[in-house]
Amino acid sequence: MIRLDKIQKKYDLGDTEVAALHEVSFEITAGEFVAIMGPSGSGKSTLMNIIGILDNATGGTYYLEDYDITALPDKEQARIRNTHFGFIFQSFNLFPELSAMENVMLPMSYAGVAYNERKKRAAELLDQVGLSHRMSHLPTMLSGGEQQRVAIARALSNKPNLILADEPTGNLPTDKGQEVLDILTDLHKQGTTIVMVTHNDAQGEMAQRVINIRDGLLASEVRR
Repeated sequence: MIRLDKIQKKYDLGDTEVAALHEVSFEITAGEFVAIMGPSGSGKSTLMNIIGILDNATGGTYYLEDYDITALPDKEQARIRNTHFGFIFQSFNLFPELSAMENVMLPMSYAGVAYNERKKRAAELLDQVGLSHRMSHLPTMLSGGEQQRVAIARALSNKPNLILADEPTGNLPTDKGQEVLDILTDLHKQGTTIVMVTHNDAQGEMAQRVINIRDGLLASEVRR
């Protein structure tokens, strides 16, 4: 599904060049649950952003379904990002002026889905995450756990091949975080590929495979 070959990421800070990733190589196969782990500043979120085409590598090659997407133009990268990936962020990243329903509908509008179909699917997804009674609420009217469940519904809106979750429970209390993890586990059981960035060892144990990143290097891989 995904193959990273000697991926590098360097940042030019004027007089200094900082390397965030050093020739990281691994594969993710369809249907896997993979955890990317490492301490703060290790490069794991940078790696997640490159996998999700939110950022571009400065070296190496990224293959998606055996197709080299490294040098694709921005417009084509955006299309792939919207149709292949669903994103769940620690800070939810919901639009504050949009209702839960509208937030979930938004990625489908970018994909050209008809309005009635967008509305129908958004309602189904919000019901799936237990928020059928909160569809018209703005994010400020929702708890953190509810906002993250809206974000999960939004991530699923375009029926992605891969869910990318970056510290999805980082801003939640333990019980609400567990609700989010339960949803991710259920999605994986249904066949969705999950890649989750976490520094939590207990969450890492949920995954079939753990990729450990240290100082921008692939330190180890553990299969469970």
